[in-house]
Amino acid sequence: MSDQRHHRHRPEEMHHEKKKSKESKSSRASDQRSSKHHRHEHRHSGLDQSGGYDEMTSRRIQEASCSRDVHQRDRKKESSDEGHGNKHGRSDRRREEEAEKYRHKHRKMERVGDRDKETYRGKDVHVRDMAREDVRPRDKHGRMEGMREQEEEEEEWDRQEMWEFNWEEYRSTLNKIFFRDEDFIVRGTPEYDDFWKFFHRYCKFQMKKSGDQRPARPHHSSPQQKTLGLPDKYDKRYRINFSIKTKDVEEKLKYLRTGSRTNDDEDLTPSRVAEFRLAWLHYIDFCQKQKLQKLAKLRHDQASLPIHQYRDQIVQAVRQHRVVVVAGDTGCGKSTQVPQYLMSAGFTCIACTQPRRIACISLAKRVGYETLNEYGSEVAYQVRFEGSKTDATRILFLTEGLLLRQVTTDPTLSQYSIIVLDEVHERHLNGDFLLGVLRALLRAQEDLKMVLMSATINIKLFAGYFNGAPVIQVPGRLYPIQLEYLPIKQEEQTSKSERLDPRPYLRVMQRIDHKYPGTERGDLLIFLSGMSEITAVVEAGRLYAQQTKRWIVLPLHSTLSIEEQDKVFDIAPEGVRKCIVSTNIAETSITIDGVRFICDSGKVKEMSYDPGAKMQRLQEFWISRASAEQRKGRAGRTGPGVCFRMYDESEYDNFQEYATPEIQRVPLDSTLLQMISMGLRNPRKFPFIEPPAMSSIENSVAFLKEQGALTEEETLTPIGRMLARLPVDVVIGKMLIMGTVFHVIDPVLSIAAALSVQSPFHQSARTNPDAMHARKPLESDHGDPFTLLNAFDEWIQVKAGGRNSSRKWCRRRGLEEQRFYEMVKLKEQFKDLLKDHGLLEGEQDYYYREEERRRRHGERRRLQELKRRHDKGPRKRKVLKLEHEDIELSGGDDDDDDEVDIKDIEFKLKHDLNQLQETSNQTRSFTLRDVLLLKVVLCSGLYPLVAIADDCNTYRRDSEQVFHTKSKQFVVLHPTGVFCSNPEPLQLPHTEGKQGVAQLKGQVSSKHQLLAYTSLLETNKPYLVNTMRIPAVQTLMLYAHCLDTNQDCTRIVSDYWLELTFPESEAAQLLLSSVIQLRVTWAKLLGLRLQESSRRKKDDDDEDDTSRKARKLEKVLARKLTEFLSSDVEYSIRRLGNSEIKNLFVGPLEVGSTANKPVPTLFSGECRPHPTKGGVQINDYLTYNCLQDDGMSVHSFMAHLRNSWTCPTCQVDMAVTLLERLQHQDQCQNKQDVSVDESRQLSGPSSLERLRKPWFCTTCQQEFSFTNTEILKHRRTHAQPAATGEGPTT
Repeated sequence: MSDQRHHRHRPEEMHHEKKKSKESKSSRASDQRSSKHHRHEHRHSGLDQSGGYDEMTSRRIQEASCSRDVHQRDRKKESSDEGHGNKHGRSDRRREEEAEKYRHKHRKMERVGDRDKETYRGKDVHVRDMAREDVRPRDKHGRMEGMREQEEEEEEWDRQEMWEFNWEEYRSTLNKIFFRDEDFIVRGTPEYDDFWKFFHRYCKFQMKKSGDQRPARPHHSSPQQKTLGLPDKYDKRYRINFSIKTKDVEEKLKYLRTGSRTNDDEDLTPSRVAEFRLAWLHYIDFCQKQKLQKLAKLRHDQASLPIHQYRDQIVQAVRQHRVVVVAGDTGCGKSTQVPQYLMSAGFTCIACTQPRRIACISLAKRVGYETLNEYGSEVAYQVRFEGSKTDATRILFLTEGLLLRQVTTDPTLSQYSIIVLDEVHERHLNGDFLLGVLRALLRAQEDLKMVLMSATINIKLFAGYFNGAPVIQVPGRLYPIQLEYLPIKQEEQTSKSERLDPRPYLRVMQRIDHKYPGTERGDLLIFLSGMSEITAVVEAGRLYAQQTKRWIVLPLHSTLSIEEQDKVFDIAPEGVRKCIVSTNIAETSITIDGVRFICDSGKVKEMSYDPGAKMQRLQEFWISRASAEQRKGRAGRTGPGVCFRMYDESEYDNFQEYATPEIQRVPLDSTLLQMISMGLRNPRKFPFIEPPAMSSIENSVAFLKEQGALTEEETLTPIGRMLARLPVDVVIGKMLIMGTVFHVIDPVLSIAAALSVQSPFHQSARTNPDAMHARKPLESDHGDPFTLLNAFDEWIQVKAGGRNSSRKWCRRRGLEEQRFYEMVKLKEQFKDLLKDHGLLEGEQDYYYREEERRRRHGERRRLQELKRRHDKGPRKRKVLKLEHEDIELSGGDDDDDDEVDIKDIEFKLKHDLNQLQETSNQTRSFTLRDVLLLKVVLCSGLYPLVAIADDCNTYRRDSEQVFHTKSKQFVVLHPTGVFCSNPEPLQLPHTEGKQGVAQLKGQVSSKHQLLAYTSLLETNKPYLVNTMRIPAVQTLMLYAHCLDTNQDCTRIVSDYWLELTFPESEAAQLLLSSVIQLRVTWAKLLGLRLQESSRRKKDDDDEDDTSRKARKLEKVLARKLTEFLSSDVEYSIRRLGNSEIKNLFVGPLEVGSTANKPVPTLFSGECRPHPTKGGVQINDYLTYNCLQDDGMSVHSFMAHLRNSWTCPTCQVDMAVTLLERLQHQDQCQNKQDVSVDESRQLSGPSSLERLRKPWFCTTCQQEFSFTNTEILKHRRTHAQPAATGEGPTT
């Protein structure tokens, strides 16, 4: 309350004081008279003998009541200022609380016993003594000083009782006041639970404090205190530098003051609510101070980073140059700090690229936290199908591939002012391609700037590539590392085919045991090249650990389950070290705390690509010097370390300085397709920083032509343009496009997602009979893609059922559940991608009944609560323990089952299990026709990746099955494939000969099969990966890029390496006739679908002519395709040898030869002789009569005879030779306009278009296009009027 307010009400208070002074004088006189008779009785009592109040006490109560009335009027007059403190630090609410306590004290007096009455009588005597004084001193709040002392004593008593109050009983009321959805702390959150734990401890502390301390006698305020407005007593709430008030809280407190509360809340007085609010503020203040302490520590850590002292130098270099190279060692802080330096310097629209998606997300969160934008939008990330970018974003972390995609829509990248390329030393394919694109953009956009950052960078190469860009070298922050070279002995070295000798690595473990005591913590990290080497060392290391009881040996490689990989982050017990045996995954991808010792084998297995064999090779190489330094640095992250190198120092000097770029080791199909879509027509002249081999570029161009993405002139086809927009592999992209054409998109999406991630089948389960037996129902006789589809659909059923844990289900079958989660996510991404490009229609909303909605809403809230508790709960690292030969976590696997499966909760929150289960049920009800159609769609992307079985295969489980591809002979099935353990479905029916060997050579059958595969991988052997059996003749006829026939079509060679021989010429000719129709119809339908997708992309929802034509054409194609796939034409198939291929064609004939003259034909169009093969080229894939025959057969003579034939398209009867028949079919299909009438022509009705000819009517003087029958009908129309005497009409 201000001084002005006190002066304004001073006259009124003086009136009350005069009145009270008169009453006090009369009371003193009365007391003196009564004291003569009753001085010895009730001397210290304010109560009469009957137990009631005497006059003095009653007058005092009236005076206090009168004083309260004055203050109540003050509060009413200044209700707008309620809750604001005055200059003395007091508030109206505080005075109300004191008045309430005063009234509460008198209510107590009515209930106290005789012993407590004596205490109160003594206090009243003191009050009467104060009343005898002529001058009644008051404090600034209008209270007598004696009353203030009483109130403070009673306040301590009330406080003692307050903390004994049962707050839990009134939690629901307090929730309505302080813990609503819009408040700082929301009910049901982990913060809410933490507050109540804090509050219980706070109550106990206050109870103890009130019991230990007695109230000190208040001292009078000094004149200086009154002048400065300082409070008489220090209040702990002065330490809180903020307040949180809302109108709703004040209204609730007002109801409590006026008594408008329920009977249940009768004891929840405003003073108790105020104390609860004070504790609430203390908790919030405590949390805020914790955050401030963390922030202060964060700023201190930032300032201690090695890159901090280079901050001004980096910013100045970026201002002065367009390209700056920052070579910062590991741990210097370049990835998180450089973007912040640039933003602080005033740069906006900063793009920071990372090679991995997880790095983009984690760095965006970290930089957002450090810049106090953890929940803001100034720092964001954007990866494929996911991101947090807004219009306010200033720093954007994104992948290299996504930035390349943005170049296609924004060729100058005008949305960015500076681009930071991080981890450029890894030399990924997209990274090298992006460097070349940005180098060209620097010339087109003058305002664009670039910063290249890396740990171990080839400074001369990168600086020279950007015309002498400045280089800033930043040292790392590593502890000293002791280096020891321990080369492997000659007798312990093994060849590639032999198992690794683990003795050198066991000696390293013994060396650590003898030299370093077990009390010194520090784990060992061993770098090996591959999984087989890891297995050898782990087995020997565990035997050594059993003897010493000092080690826990753990493997680490990419094929392990997530649970097995996470064990390397757990803590070893006291006196025991971890020995982690890893591939190069621990070199850069992950960081393991506590590693002090490094054992470097100096070897690595890298994937290389052989463009000639079209095969990927996993080969062992020596690492580079940069990788060796990177491995050594892992020992000095947390303290001094030791690095043991298992090779000689001279060998280290012979290592190449940097690793081979990825662009020189992988196929370039997707990169070249994207390059051409950007307008770079000649990829051979692209300015790569280190160009790939020219043979790799040529092979990729040839592959794109085979897939139909490029024309012969190396321009994009319609399907090529669509594939360039899809950020997926060419094979996967073509599968997805064809799946939309034939409306089998969901199983195609599932298979495409399964083929894009690691296999969920553990290799370790092959030695577990129970797991293999449980996995048996999931295996499909059609191949690995269908087995993956079965496993995925069954996992969805288990998830939707909810009765069994999907984690346990996967564990019993040796499956990695994390792969299924990745498949679901990737499937959703593919689906969104197809919708964005108009290839897939949007899904209709799924409506539920009210009861179902209520149940789903309750379940969703329960899952969200479980997720919140898991996210906010403490992340405890588990402790490993060693029991005999088994490495277990403390608690074992059963503990994991009892824990909350956060992956399962997140999956159920993001997906509708009912819809997933419904889709899965449709896949499970596939017929044989559906399976064949799905194989056709998959083969559209996989072809020409097919293999033919060797003639000597036995198809037994205990034998190895050999196959041949066009580019690689004698390859075998991968051990993880379903046909490796069950080869019987690959065997040709009823062809078993002696000793069970199938005599396939020359065998005539309609059931010949080929194997389609996704990749050809060579480790110690060349393997076919992810195989699927397909019908041979149907696949080759539909997808072959080149079909060559002899004169009677009994021999057809597909793509220069597979020969089909037909016993019946007529059957072969009918087959070719069907293929021509199917291919033309398929091409037209695909073109219509692509047109339809362009219309959908423009948000044109109206159905047009194109959609109707496409639907009708699709029905025709589905019917024709079903008939073609179910054909039972008998034939034989074999692989041609190299010598046969050289002498396969007749070659170009001499000029003037009768055979070289074009065959006369009745049809329009021209079929010219093939310039190199000979024969006649019917279309772009079919060449007739170009194969050499050993001799003239009966069928060869029949090929020159004319036979009666009716065209199935135009329904014209004609006598033609075989060549004329093929020519007519191709021309008739190509000239056919895609219309409703033509769709009817394909399904059967006749057309007279070919029989029409120009005709001029002399009667009506007009020209028509009529058939002979129509001419006669038209003449009759002129004859009828002449017979009746009427004039001519038209």
